[in-house]
Amino acid sequence: MHRIPFVSAFLNLLVFKNYRYLYGVLASLFFIPLTGILQADPSEDGLDFFEKRIRPILVTHCYECHAQESKTIGGNLRLDTREGVLLGGDTGPAVVPRNIGRSLLISALRHDGLEMPPDKGQLPESVVQDFEKWVSMGAPDPREGSPQGERRTKDLESARDYWAFRPIRDPGIPRVLDTSWSASAVDRFVLGKLESASLQPAERATKEDWCRRVFYDLHGLPPSTEQLQGFVQDDSPDIFERLVDELLSSPRYGERWGQHWLDVVRFAETEGFEYDRTIPGAWRYRDYVIRAFNADKPFDLFVREQIAGDELQPAEIDGLIAAGFNRLGAVRRNAGNQEVAGSRNEVLTERTDIIGSALLGLTIGCARCHYHKFDPISQEDYYRLQAFFAASHESEIPLADEKERLEWNERADPIKAQVDALKKELEQQDASEQEKTKKKIANLESQLPEPLPSISTIRNEFDKESPIHVLRRGDHALPGDRVTASPPEIFVGMFGESLGDVRTTAPRTALARWLTDPRNPLTARVLANRVWQNHFGRGIVATENDFGVHGEHPSHPELLDHLATYLLKNNWQLKALHREIVLSRTYRQSSLAKSTGLSQAIDPKNALLSYFSRRRLSSEELRDSLLQVSGQLNSSWGAGSVILPVHKDLVAQLYKPSQWLVDRELGRQRKRSVYLFAKRNLRLPFMEVFDQPTAQTSCARRLQSTHAPQALELLNGTIANEMADAFADRLQSIAGEDIEMRVKSGFQAVLGRDPTVDEMLISKGYLQQVPLREFCLALFNLNEFLYVR
Repeated sequence: MHRIPFVSAFLNLLVFKNYRYLYGVLASLFFIPLTGILQADPSEDGLDFFEKRIRPILVTHCYECHAQESKTIGGNLRLDTREGVLLGGDTGPAVVPRNIGRSLLISALRHDGLEMPPDKGQLPESVVQDFEKWVSMGAPDPREGSPQGERRTKDLESARDYWAFRPIRDPGIPRVLDTSWSASAVDRFVLGKLESASLQPAERATKEDWCRRVFYDLHGLPPSTEQLQGFVQDDSPDIFERLVDELLSSPRYGERWGQHWLDVVRFAETEGFEYDRTIPGAWRYRDYVIRAFNADKPFDLFVREQIAGDELQPAEIDGLIAAGFNRLGAVRRNAGNQEVAGSRNEVLTERTDIIGSALLGLTIGCARCHYHKFDPISQEDYYRLQAFFAASHESEIPLADEKERLEWNERADPIKAQVDALKKELEQQDASEQEKTKKKIANLESQLPEPLPSISTIRNEFDKESPIHVLRRGDHALPGDRVTASPPEIFVGMFGESLGDVRTTAPRTALARWLTDPRNPLTARVLANRVWQNHFGRGIVATENDFGVHGEHPSHPELLDHLATYLLKNNWQLKALHREIVLSRTYRQSSLAKSTGLSQAIDPKNALLSYFSRRRLSSEELRDSLLQVSGQLNSSWGAGSVILPVHKDLVAQLYKPSQWLVDRELGRQRKRSVYLFAKRNLRLPFMEVFDQPTAQTSCARRLQSTHAPQALELLNGTIANEMADAFADRLQSIAGEDIEMRVKSGFQAVLGRDPTVDEMLISKGYLQQVPLREFCLALFNLNEFLYVR
């Protein structure tokens, strides 16, 4: 069936019904930026020409779609003010004074790629010539008014009443009809919404289900058979509380919840793009994050150390490591020169954008090129925020002493010299000789000694401070007005005081203190929402990185403020918040709704939480679970990253195959997935197929795709089959030749329960026909293993 005619008809329909809007969008998308606004001819003749020849045409043919009174301003392009014409729409100006060729308003009038007006045919040639003459004169225009300024004033006034920008207030605990169900204030907020929607909460989850659920949520690992049975058989009234406290005090907690934060800040140990250079010692930042979560470091301090650890603790290793947060974005090296203007601008852009998405829950990056389409964030706001990073530059702090450096050079220099000589030979060789030489180079590079320990961080270099300008269309080659550091204007005055002069020795400290001020309406809300989302699979605000107007509104706004207030009252410490959530009746619900049909009809996404939503294990949880149930998990923490073997064809695609030097020690290969080497240009196939993020942008929530390669990986993949062999050996040591005991032990280890009568019969029959490893592999492929309910 040919789809093109249908697509064409669909587009035609859109054009006929929405031509005004589409024209405005297209016009603004294709306008070329100013290279410099030249002064218009101020003479009386020039202004008179505008009034007689230009303004009447604009009023008659353009104001319907491109003026303040328009129902919808096409492409945010205003043609009823001088500034509107020069500033243009979403992506650039309509007119470049004295430059006809770069003024796309002229192209639109000539119907050259664009058509203006779109519904009345091309205007007479004499009119087009008048506009060309007007542009040549410098586009003289007496009209006053600032389209951005008018919009900004209006937006700031209304935006401060938007829920996300209101001050955090601790709401009163709501009244509910069923006073017996709730175990905490959290439950009252949830039950109140359910009762309003005529829904009932689900029954309690079984102790087995709740135990497995809370183990995965707090550790990212399943309980052992002994842990599960001990919990189920203990009838003490405080057994739930004691288990939660035990889980929160374990180092496994930091590994699980540290991974959530690493997703948000797009952690990787390489820079991406074509060179994908390894960032020396980047793994130290990951270990710092895990230690911080395990220590229950107050989150406001955690943030301040990452934004400005080098300013706050310049002599402390942890402060310098934490400031490596500012090095996590992808970097285009431009053939090794990172200080060229374009690359420097990209670095500052990365450092600015992540503040918005990770901490404020705002798509601030959308204001880099133009006024934000939905939120009250201007380009000036964006670059003022960027100015906090103007003096920050990359820094590698060596941890080795002079003797160690000399010894390293003695070992490395001869190898480097041989590599350099071979590279010169390579330049002279034709394609049929190069492959052998490349292998020699790769072999030599693999013999280089381990890099000396160092810290990747940033430092302020005020003599190299970048002047921050508002960039037209975000192009570093088109600088506008220079700006100084300040929070977005929507927040200025919200605290009753200003930041003062931040052009000091610690600009990022001022930014960090503003971000973590309890009066900031966003940071605590965003954090509380992330914690909730990682327990329930969906945030109270379902667009976890976007609390703006275009994002989803909270399903339980009062609950969100209650959680944010709870966090602030508990010194920004997360463990108390975890405890409050996982001990609630809401969290202890079964994954089976009381009335499935009614729940699906009223609340298809389960935003109101009438039951506990099942979720699939993440890629890290799945790999770690395979290792644990098979008895192969190496639970030692930290001490550098682990590089696993992958197919040679994947390694061959790297710019430098020597970047992938595999750890040959089998014990290290069995470490938890959080410690695997995070390379942007090469993800492990198993991790990628189960939706591990790319680390190119902030990942607020893991995807849960379902496709055939996942089944193939679990049936035929290396790790699944290696662990099936190991698990078979483990069951053999536990049960010997007792088939029934093998089945029971297998079900308990993998699924956390005993087999049913039917499952026992089927499994015993299966084991009489196939090796034990095949039974183990089958257990790994059960949905009940892959999902938390």
